[in-house]
Amino acid sequence: MIIKEIVNKPDDVKVVRTVDELGVLLSVKVDPEDMGLLIGRMGSTAKAIRTLARIVGMRNNARVNLKIEEPEGGRVPPKSATRNVEDVMGDLDM
Repeated sequence: MIIKEIVNKPDDVKVVRTVDELGVLLSVKVDPEDMGLLIGRMGSTAKAIRTLARIVGMRNNARVNLKIEEPEGGRVPPKSATRNVEDVMGDLDM
């Protein structure tokens, strides 16, 4: 699948296919560090992958949806430290 070509840890990509009366659901789970690569800026990569999945589904007379599983514990912690207002104001020479 194209997702393995996008992420840094392709061995950690897990795709579960579920078929029901509504169509096919592809649930994707990747390493938490690869979430940003999979989703892309403002969701553009995820949207493109969903579009491709739907096109393939239409060609096979099936409705296909893609669900990206959130990493355990919710959001990935930010890489940069946040600072409070007092620290930032102290850096300003006023």
